Amino acid sequence: MNARVDHLVIAADSLEQGVAWCEGTLGVQPAGGGKHLLMGTHNRLLAISSERFPDCYLEIIAIDAEAAAPARPRWFGLDDPLLRAAMRQQPRLVHAVARTSMIEMVRWGLINCGLNPGEPLFAQRDTPHGLLKWRITVRDDGRTECDGALPTLIEWQGVHPSERLPRSTVALHELVLRGVPTQALDVLKLPAVQCAPASDTARAPLSATLDTPRGRVVLDAWRSDAGGLQ
Repeated sequence: MNARVDHLVIAADSLEQGVAWCEGTLGVQPAGGGKHLLMGTHNRLLAISSERFPDCYLEIIAIDAEAAAPARPRWFGLDDPLLRAAMRQQPRLVHAVARTSMIEMVRWGLINCGLNPGEPLFAQRDTPHGLLKWRITVRDDGRTECDGALPTLIEWQGVHPSERLPRSTVALHELVLRGVPTQALDVLKLPAVQCAPASDTARAPLSATLDTPRGRVVLDAWRSDAGGLQ
């Protein structure tokens, strides 16, 4: 297997807004996160591991108003004006990240499919338990491929965040990606992920189903040409 689902990305206008959304939508409070000096963002995390999706978490990410603006576009399309406007209304599922121990090999496999997964960047952040380090693919324009359906690649160096996250009562039940080319799916070989064509333009590019204390919750990803879905 080349890759596994690592985490889901929820974009919020602020971490306070993201925490309130998490409590209201999923019925739990996320754990602490940290600051990404490279991108001028910060986050909160929630463990969502399940038998189908082990070592998986949900990331609530927001632009850090106290941080210096980065010299490049931020990851996950966070600088997109339409997404910024949508985030002010409510946090949005925007993306999924897939981990691999062969980031260069998988990245070139996607490039050979005619896609632009981005360049691997080194990133890190401090935590109360020590430094987290990883490499992650980011496009020069900060955007994501296939309207966000093609997962970003991440390669952890050392400890994985899920090892230190408190257990939660939320679990990822299903992830659906729509519109990722078949050749790219063959490169990724993501277990347990459902894939569908992009023929239904009314559907979100990705959808995540979570088992929560409030019951089963379905999150549909934001899509700019539909004014946002969720």
